[in-house]
Amino acid sequence: MRINTALILCAGYGERLLPLTLENPKPLLKINDVTLLENCIQLIESLNIKKIMINTFYLKNEIKDFLKKKNFDIEIRIIEDGNNILNTGGGILNMMNSSQENNFLIFNPDTVWNENYSGDIKKMEKFYFSEKIKNILMVVNKDLSFDNNLNGDFNLINNKLAKNKENDFIYTGCQILNKNLFKKFEVSNFPISDIWNSLLKENKLYGYENKNNFYHLTNLKIYNELLKNQ
Repeated sequence: MRINTALILCAGYGERLLPLTLENPKPLLKINDVTLLENCIQLIESLNIKKIMINTFYLKNEIKDFLKKKNFDIEIRIIEDGNNILNTGGGILNMMNSSQENNFLIFNPDTVWNENYSGDIKKMEKFYFSEKIKNILMVVNKDLSFDNNLNGDFNLINNKLAKNKENDFIYTGCQILNKNLFKKFEVSNFPISDIWNSLLKENKLYGYENKNNFYHLTNLKIYNELLKNQ
């Protein structure tokens, strides 16, 4: 078994990157003259994924125009959040409902993705199917984060995630989720952490450690430092 469809979350306001995001949605900000969204799409292409769905809300026409102009070789569908922004959980569920697939690779384009992640994502996918699980989050040790002010989200032991005082691992913005996790939810404004927290209580939230240096657009200060560092 393998995953055929990837989801990219592109609906947010990008408020921590104001004023840059007044006219440009955050996924269209550039590192080394390449947008965050294009970096993400190129990584997905390297994984031989067949389809991409992208959700939009804020400055949605800019994203639509960008995709038309680039004309990527992979099939891309835009799924709009609708009249109200749906947050991460609602946005993911809305996209899942537009597909017949059950398992999805999901990306947050805030991370500066590149093809160095490809091998680990394939290993994570293999683990997901071999262990017959319904979720797995790619995490990285906070010591590898360019932004050294980022707090860890989880602790990781034997591919299980938990929360405690250490929380040495940061969620990278890449995960695999099964549609059945959303059975009790309707398309509405809710964060994906609602589902994570339910799984944590049952000790059923899984993690996969990535060992790449982690670059993430936390805020305007970090974005400017990243530009200087490239």
